[in-house]
Amino acid sequence: MNSRERLLTAIDHREPDRVPFDLGSTQVTGIHVLAYQGLREHIGLPPAEPRICDAIQQLVLPDQDLVERFDVDVRGLFPLNSHNWRIVNADVGDAWEYTDEWGITHRRPKPDGLYYSIVRSPLEGAALTLDDVRSYGWPNTGDPRRIAGLQEQAMEYRAQGKAVMIKGVLAGILEMAQRVRGAEDFLADMAANEVLACAILDKMLELKLTFWEMALPRLAGVIDVVSEADDYGTQTSQLISPRMFRNLLKPRLKILFDRIRQLAPTARLFFHSCGNVRPLLPDFIELGVDILNPVHIRAGGMEPSGLKRDFGGEIAFWGGGVDTQEVLPFGTPQQVKDDVKRNIESLAPGGGFVFSTVHNIQADAPPRNIVAMWEAVWEFGGYARP
Repeated sequence: MNSRERLLTAIDHREPDRVPFDLGSTQVTGIHVLAYQGLREHIGLPPAEPRICDAIQQLVLPDQDLVERFDVDVRGLFPLNSHNWRIVNADVGDAWEYTDEWGITHRRPKPDGLYYSIVRSPLEGAALTLDDVRSYGWPNTGDPRRIAGLQEQAMEYRAQGKAVMIKGVLAGILEMAQRVRGAEDFLADMAANEVLACAILDKMLELKLTFWEMALPRLAGVIDVVSEADDYGTQTSQLISPRMFRNLLKPRLKILFDRIRQLAPTARLFFHSCGNVRPLLPDFIELGVDILNPVHIRAGGMEPSGLKRDFGGEIAFWGGGVDTQEVLPFGTPQQVKDDVKRNIESLAPGGGFVFSTVHNIQADAPPRNIVAMWEAVWEFGGYARP
């Protein structure tokens, strides 16, 4: 069974030979450049010039030698977007700063800041009007240059027997609305100025559709998974109420997901939403989501065995293999292995599970713990055969 067969078998809720393993196929299952460099040194691979696929989070695209060493089953396609395209840093004294194609300003502290944070949003402020939204200089998400070379890259991955997934060029409908408007202003709009909020949400939907309608007719034949995302959960509950989600976001997600399925009917739909999204899982399933990422195992309501029991027959789980908040960065190698074993035992039976960390491996994850995680996947991730 090659990697692609392994992944598709698992997503289809059947047991492959072993649990599929993902490292670096998306901007939410990746590894920080400092952790990556430390890992390479630790396992005896030569230094390599890092290929940053997400500058905001400082994520690196794994090199082929590490992919082979760790038997990674999934490779990702990263279209040109505001996290990896036209990044021109300005030296502002105590930080590096750049303004992206959306007009959003990001800053990374000196001398050793680990990632960028948003410091200015272009549409923030109480005076915003509908005309301002309509006339704003939105980026051209349908520019074919965004996917230049990706078909060839996907074909190369396919020739290696790997599964292939692709992400879009903007964050989730809600998340991107908060980025351009400012989180506080947009959440207030949703409660007190729904007309304005809906105009911004509609623009985000339009820009997503524009990208997928350009990209998928060219790429649908060489991809296995389409990745979409929007963050609705917090560590304890939800960022917005389920009622608000169903009124304002679910209808727009239906339009988006239906169109993706029309354009790429054989691809599986991967949806990322951090935190406690348990109350929304029936909605995700109704919308046709095939895969939930992540299983945020430290968040309220996201206990793996309960999720598997209640939803495992209808949705596959991708992530949740090891806790990235406490165990991976601060635990011992044995604690890492114990966590991996516990989560595989909860999520893997019957298929429907792809192993990755809960979220990106951060800079403070010791290489010995990353190796312990991988060793545990091989030790506990096999399926018994009669």
